[in-house]
Amino acid sequence: MSDLSLRKTILEELEFQPHIDAANIGVSVENGIVTLSGHVNTYAQKVNAERAVKAIKGVRAVAEEIQVRLEKGAGTADDTIANRALNIITWSSDIPEGDIKLTVQKGWITLEGQVDWQYQKETAERAVRKLSGVVGVDNRLTLRPRVDVVDIQHSIEEALKRNAEVDAKAIRVKVEGGVVKLEGRVHFWRERQIAERAAWAVPGVSQVDDQLLIA
Repeated sequence: MSDLSLRKTILEELEFQPHIDAANIGVSVENGIVTLSGHVNTYAQKVNAERAVKAIKGVRAVAEEIQVRLEKGAGTADDTIANRALNIITWSSDIPEGDIKLTVQKGWITLEGQVDWQYQKETAERAVRKLSGVVGVDNRLTLRPRVDVVDIQHSIEEALKRNAEVDAKAIRVKVEGGVVKLEGRVHFWRERQIAERAAWAVPGVSQVDDQLLIA
């Protein structure tokens, strides 16, 4: 697919998504590398736009430069955002109270602390990014080290083999301590995401270094 055709497809997809106001989003493409620019009025739209573009066939990488510009009168005080964020994390996840500390500065939320699983880290971020007044989320949550892991590499490789959407033979898994390195080639961005999720789902993984190339 040519860059011109890919750009047209991306613009159509952004317009198609009902939860994205694409009127002020700019798109440029060079050798399959997409740059998103312009602005939206919520952080959730910014995240959704990036996710939608990554799912399109032919996209090799995304440079996301979209700004969040709150609508006039939509701003919320930092202390109000912080209180709502703490409440929604408590309501929407099974993270023990006190495991997450957060700060809010000019609409930017910073999450810090330790959790047991990657899904808890992702859940906490998803919970707060839709709040009114939020312009960005810096997720600094880390995973607690686990010492009862026998074979991380084998568990990840078996998970990849079970997934029909991934060519497990084309993916190499290397493990050092709790750090997993994924190497090889995949055909679509979705395959790369599936491989990452498979790695994060294994107990004991503290970091995933995704070096998979999209062919």
